Amino acid sequence: MTVIAFLGAGSVVFTRELLADILSFDELRGVTLALHDIDPERLETAEAIARRTAEQLGAQPRITTSLDRRTVLDGADFVINAIQVGMHAATVRDFEIPAKYGLRQTIADTLGIGGIFRALRTFPVLEAIARDMRELCPEAWFLNYTNPMAMNIGYLAAVAPDLKAVGLCHSVFWTVHDLCKLIDVPLDEVDYSAAGVNHQAWLLRWEHRGESLYPRLDERLEKDPDLRRRVRMDMYRRLGYFPTETSEHSSEYVPWYLRHDEEIERLRIPVGDYLRISADNVAEYHATRASVLAGEPLDVSRDATEYAPQVIHSITTGTMRRVHANVANRGLIANLPEGYAVEVPCVVDAMGLRPERVGDLPLQCAALNRSFVNVGQLTVQAAVTGDPRMVRQAAMVDPNTAATLPVERIWELCDELTAAHGDLIPAALRG
Repeated sequence: MTVIAFLGAGSVVFTRELLADILSFDELRGVTLALHDIDPERLETAEAIARRTAEQLGAQPRITTSLDRRTVLDGADFVINAIQVGMHAATVRDFEIPAKYGLRQTIADTLGIGGIFRALRTFPVLEAIARDMRELCPEAWFLNYTNPMAMNIGYLAAVAPDLKAVGLCHSVFWTVHDLCKLIDVPLDEVDYSAAGVNHQAWLLRWEHRGESLYPRLDERLEKDPDLRRRVRMDMYRRLGYFPTETSEHSSEYVPWYLRHDEEIERLRIPVGDYLRISADNVAEYHATRASVLAGEPLDVSRDATEYAPQVIHSITTGTMRRVHANVANRGLIANLPEGYAVEVPCVVDAMGLRPERVGDLPLQCAALNRSFVNVGQLTVQAAVTGDPRMVRQAAMVDPNTAATLPVERIWELCDELTAAHGDLIPAALRG
């Protein structure tokens, strides 16, 4: 019997969607679902959702729960990681403190000051998970959804290279989905391939019956001035390849937009948007809990769009699929740093998940990726070596932070955030 462990199962909306996708596969309807969270109420809610989802789908999984991580990891075949260290309160700090310094952020979970400090809070837990997995389920696949994706996979590559760690994100799929809808082309008739780093990969190939769809996107943009008022469209027009994450995300990975009031207005950038999203997530959790405890039905109408259920199904059944995933760069993208995380096409089947070699990215795309990777590499090294100066250096080379603040203010901001997060930051980095 396949055992799927969920870490951070109390992220109930995401857990609900993953469970619906998993249990929609006939071959997975009898799996063991081992749910873990450190919050008893959230774990109780996750269990109720799992049982309701199974009931509605007519599936019969074995469902277990534990507040002890080691209990759910013992004997697991797959480990889905969706933890958020510090929860909503830490997210608020990551926005409100930088805002005092005049630093604007939109999502703050991937790069920049927010991404750096979210990574530093998460790394110690990742290392502990890897240690437990080596002992309790050494052959399990670690399927990570927790951001900052690239930093987390880069860190695991540094401290636990033996772990079968894969980062899964739906940004490539939904980018292609939405672009196809924009130009009215059926998604199931399209061939595509993307590569780069998570949240800043590039749609390198996007074709319908052998013809590139980029000219049709160009025509659509030419006819619609309002559509051009989005960061991703602006980046595409200047760089020639479409980035695979939302405009809100993309705006804070480069130095060109958030520093300038006129660009925020021109491109309609929602500064601080993740504060609203995070608060909405908390509200949705409470609404979902109330609904499931009241015996109301859940929405389980899913098309298995998340990668983790597809990866699990392919490995357990031998069904071959091609997905985009985040893995350590071992010769996969030649003009990005070796060893750090990259997002590339991967084949997955009974033999596991195997990344495809991409070669060189277009030079302009690799150049932006390298400025992205610089921040992550320094953050990872700060944690590995216990050097707090590297945290500040990571912030210094961050494109948005460097475009906004002088170096002394950057260091002061890092000092204040370190103090504000307290014990969530590794002890060696609190100096």
